[in-house]
Amino acid sequence: MLSNLIRQRAQVILDVLARGLGALGLTPNALTLIGFGFMCLIGAVLATGNFALGGVLIIAAGIFDALDGSLARLTNRVTAFGAFLDSTTDRFAEGALFLGMLYAFVQRGMIFVVYIIFFALLGSLMVSYARARAEGIGVQCKEGFLTRFERIALIVIGLIATAFFGDAPLLIVLGFLAIFTPITAAQRMWLVYRALRDDAPK
Repeated sequence: MLSNLIRQRAQVILDVLARGLGALGLTPNALTLIGFGFMCLIGAVLATGNFALGGVLIIAAGIFDALDGSLARLTNRVTAFGAFLDSTTDRFAEGALFLGMLYAFVQRGMIFVVYIIFFALLGSLMVSYARARAEGIGVQCKEGFLTRFERIALIVIGLIATAFFGDAPLLIVLGFLAIFTPITAAQRMWLVYRALRDDAPK
């Protein structure tokens, strides 16, 4: 996946930053919560209609999303609860971004966007849930057309592009997510079915 490739290329830099933050006394869980709080604030920025600024801030907030795992690994603090906390706050953070955009569009009278954002958010949550549920029954399921990294990357592109082309790029991105996140969730369902084919009813 694209997210794994980028993480591999940036891992040396991430490790340096993580060591510095660890030297300041920050824990992996603290970084997770800081990143989550930052994303909620960005949701508030999006609610004001400052889409391009929000897109730039998401890039900065994404650093914490990568650093908590690096710090946990470097300090031997990888825990089941840490992974649970990271995954759960990621879902809330994604919801905060969608809520901010939804509020901004509603304030502009663009009620039809509510339905687009609903399906985009529902699909995004189901992509993540499909992976979590699969891992709960012992199946690794990280594959998929639109993982969280790709979803956030597309949102960032759409948000920043509004500075040059108005709302159109963001609406296109949201429409794309509304269609293809449910498809990605279905893709993961198929992959899990294939992995468990021997146990499936005949």
